[in-house]
Amino acid sequence: MSIHEPPEIRDQPELFGPDFVRDPYPTYAWLREHSPVHRFTLPQGMPAWLVTRYDDVRAWLNDPRLAKGLERFLPPEALPSPAIRDVLTNNMLQSDPPGHTRLRRLAAKAFTAHRVQALRPRIEEIADELLDEMGPEGETDLIDTLGLLPISMIYELLGVPKRDWETFRRWSVLGSDEQSTGSAEFEAATEALKAYTRELIADKRVTPGEDLLSDLIVVRDEGDGLSDDELTAMAFLLLLGGQETTISLIAAAVYHLIGHPDQLALLRAEPERLPAAIEEVLRFDGPAMNASMRFATEDIEVRGVPIPAGGVVFLGLGSAGHDPERVPDGERFDIRRTGVRHLAFGHGIHTCIGSALARLEGEVAIGRLLDRYAELELAVAPDELKWRPGMHFRGPAELPIRYRSEPR
Repeated sequence: MSIHEPPEIRDQPELFGPDFVRDPYPTYAWLREHSPVHRFTLPQGMPAWLVTRYDDVRAWLNDPRLAKGLERFLPPEALPSPAIRDVLTNNMLQSDPPGHTRLRRLAAKAFTAHRVQALRPRIEEIADELLDEMGPEGETDLIDTLGLLPISMIYELLGVPKRDWETFRRWSVLGSDEQSTGSAEFEAATEALKAYTRELIADKRVTPGEDLLSDLIVVRDEGDGLSDDELTAMAFLLLLGGQETTISLIAAAVYHLIGHPDQLALLRAEPERLPAAIEEVLRFDGPAMNASMRFATEDIEVRGVPIPAGGVVFLGLGSAGHDPERVPDGERFDIRRTGVRHLAFGHGIHTCIGSALARLEGEVAIGRLLDRYAELELAVAPDELKWRPGMHFRGPAELPIRYRSEPR
């Protein structure tokens, strides 16, 4: 039941079309062989280049000749409106050194490995509560049930009162839907959430809590701290990075384990393989299809393909995980793999700061689900599933499953 089963592609495939959204990996395979640095046209009409081989992707993720900074390189008509631009661009993801170095250093002080591991009991508690609500058997869209785990965790980490979670959730769904970016609905929701977040920061400056946002407010490095603009932008970044991608990781893990019964049986028999299983999901079908866009600061050349200064470059994280030069038999899902270094969380200075939390939430969610239910199956045919469209995020938009705690 693997999704990687379309007919062999003989001609140049269509990027980001319906077939690609359902399963991009045959297209990536064609590109790695025939056009590893592939020129295409963005919806805004600008040319862009997609890099697909592992070694190239890894090298350019850490090369300063590819920079961030939407405002430096994109034409005004391609930018978010000035009213919301600060919260979408004034963050670690969209900045370069030295600004990035400062923001990352300050955020890291409140996002340590020790703090993440200390969250395990609470993550397990939330997972168990969500599974209790599902009951011993039934049918559900897993994204709307167990998928609430990373949502609950990031809102608790940010110290958002529970009465306001639904407001944050509506925005994060819009924010992760690349088709909605720039729409009137997206602009209005972002402005409203920006105002709310500023009020929340003001309240926590007066009355700090035991939460990440309060820690970020008080954190200092040689007297330097985060401004309200930077705190607001940081909160927006953590909202997107801390929930939507981890929801996709959990959903993809369940989907591929159900689709590979031998692997599911192996994991049930040997639960100690759970960390390796999460790594295999990240490699095989991770939530970040391409790294966020970068721009050439000067004329560059990748595998003999010239890219002019200012050119838009996408680095194919998902494609890199299937590169046969790095991963033999990479089209096969196998939780027994060892020693594979995927790029699902990026590489270099922009490596995902929340990767440890995502891994932990994924392990807890899948481990608790398998402990609770002896039977899991899709409630629809695989080709009926809807997948998230776009150039960056990857994952099921829904995951209807049937489950039973006792085997038939």
